[in-house]
Order: sequence, then C-alpha cells, then structure tokens
Amino acid sequence: MAEAESRNTHKLYEKDKIGEVQIADDVVAIIAGLAATEVEGVDSMAGNITNELVAKLGMKNLSKGVKVELTPDEHVSVDLSLNIKYGYSIPTVSEKVQEKVQTAIENMTGLTVLDVNIRIAGVAMEENK
Repeated sequence: MAEAESRNTHKLYEKDKIGEVQIADDVVAIIAGLAATEVEGVDSMAGNITNELVAKLGMKNLSKGVKVELTPDEHVSVDLSLNIKYGYSIPTVSEKVQEKVQTAIENMTGLTVLDVNIRIAGVAMEENK
C-alpha cells in the first residue's frame, strides 16, 4: 500500500463507514492508452526515449505516450502521442480517438474529461508479407 500512496491519486468518493475509492493517474493513463489503440487507423502509442528503452527490455508500459492531468474538482485533461497507420485520415482518426478516450474514462472512472489533445508523432508503413 505504501507504493500506491507515493503515486498521484485522485479521491473518487468517500463513504461514511465503508471507505474511500482512489484512482491513480497511471490508471487513467492506461485507460486512455488502451482506448486510443482500439481505434482503427491507430498503429501504436508514441513514447519518449525512456518508454522506448523499457519496451525493448520486454517490459510493457501501458501508459506510454499518455500524459494525464487531474484537477481536484474531478476533471481530467489527456494528452496522447500516436503513431497512425499510413493511408488513414488523420482528422477522422483523431476525432474517433478523442471520442473513444473520453467515453472510456468517463464510463470507467466517473471523472469529467475536459479535453483530449492528440499529437501525431509518426506514420507507420504497412510491411509487405
């Protein structure tokens, strides 16, 4: 439990005798990353050099390419870095990602999503098989 206390968390609600529910920033980031990669046209999340090294060592970072900011009044802003597949419309895919990420976070956490900002970091070419 000490490790969970050291991460940024957001208190979702507190009950009188039952207890409280807290959500770590990392959890919101993972939800956003998974929702984004489910959209057709998204190849992968783009991360920084640390994330790339972690991936090469075999450890999967599910929040790669995601930055989350939680406010005390239960609002969240999300920044995503994506690699998009070649041939897909960037505006169309981006809009679908924004909608999917917003819906996933709001349904799973009850937090209100203020904005979902997307940065297209690269285009992935399909490999010939």
